[in-house]
Amino acid sequence: MRRLDALPHLDIVGHDVYERGVPFAAYDEFRRRAPIAWVNETEANGHHGAGFWALTRHADVVAVHKDWRTFSSEVGGTEIEELEADALIARRTMLETDPPRHTRLRQLVNPTFSRAAVDTYAEHARRLVAEVLDRAVGADTCDGVYDVARELPIRMITGLLGVPDDDAPQLFHWADQIVYNADPDYSPAVSDQVDTDPYRLLPFRSPVSLTVLDYVQRLAASRRGVDGCDVLTVLTNALVDGAPLTEREQGTFFLLLLIAGNETTRHSLANGLLAFAEHPDELHRLRDDPSLLDTAVEEVLRWTSPQLHFRRTATVDTEIGGVSVAAGDKVVSWYMAANFDPEVFPEPHVFDLGRTPNRHVTFGGGGPHLCLGQWMARLEVRAFLEALVRRVDRVELTGEPRRVRSNFINGLKALPLHLVPRT
Repeated sequence: MRRLDALPHLDIVGHDVYERGVPFAAYDEFRRRAPIAWVNETEANGHHGAGFWALTRHADVVAVHKDWRTFSSEVGGTEIEELEADALIARRTMLETDPPRHTRLRQLVNPTFSRAAVDTYAEHARRLVAEVLDRAVGADTCDGVYDVARELPIRMITGLLGVPDDDAPQLFHWADQIVYNADPDYSPAVSDQVDTDPYRLLPFRSPVSLTVLDYVQRLAASRRGVDGCDVLTVLTNALVDGAPLTEREQGTFFLLLLIAGNETTRHSLANGLLAFAEHPDELHRLRDDPSLLDTAVEEVLRWTSPQLHFRRTATVDTEIGGVSVAAGDKVVSWYMAANFDPEVFPEPHVFDLGRTPNRHVTFGGGGPHLCLGQWMARLEVRAFLEALVRRVDRVELTGEPRRVRSNFINGLKALPLHLVPRT
């Protein structure tokens, strides 16, 4: 029997909703009236499936993420889409595993993304930010996405992944086409507008995924038996439980890090620039009080929440916040909603660079899946803020921002700006 929507007049799932803007009012109403809410998947919101539980309260998101035995990433995957068994295997990344396999896969790349390792890149990040701002500051107009925010994470992660510099522009263009699979400006097969069943075994149902997987195998061929600490060399030569990763496992693992290491930080920086354009006093406040830098980094991460949601699947009959959840039910954590929970963040819709404490879930709610790249993201945001307050007096919009059509990524695809230099 089909269950009834908890709040049928509200849509927090449709891609068109997010192209217009983050539905904060809807999140707030869900959180007040039905923080554990049943949502049906319909033609109207572009999804086909049995429906899911939507979590919008901070405490529930954290509880679910920490209890990986009850709420599995492996059983049904981390996307809202319901995958058949062959597709779940073909598209599986480290994200779609539970311990102990998740732990073993993560250990392959943990040293590369540890806090100590990332700290060694601090000066490199500062140099890259300086180069980016040299071109953008003072220009009559620039695109805050492509001219500024996109450059830093791409140039930071290319070497870590083991990608030749000359290949990076094409590779990250492919990544955009894959992850923005619902936006016709990027995707050759828009997920909710055309028949994507021919690509159901490919990540994000994107035909471009096959191009990246082929690229990875061509590059991996030159890394077999070679010593190296870059991600591709490690994955090519790794043994997990005594066996090498399959070609598909290598490719999907690499694609995960390619997307996660680029898209999320890009959108933190771009949405951060938009926040400073809309709240100019906060930029001046940070300039006048550099001791706020640490809290400013965390507030930018909370405010921008690049990853909108991830899914888990209940493995047993259980409860969340007093609501009965059946084994096999999909449970979707809405990070942006949790990051604006007034029970945890007083006056959550105020952009406050001095906010403390700031227990945001931008990197997940804890547990084994806490974001691998959290320290790299923090380093890049910090380097960017340091340079911005030193070089820019004001961030001014020169046109209308344009958002990515996606309920998965809180992204901007155009941000016309004038970065007014300090005099």
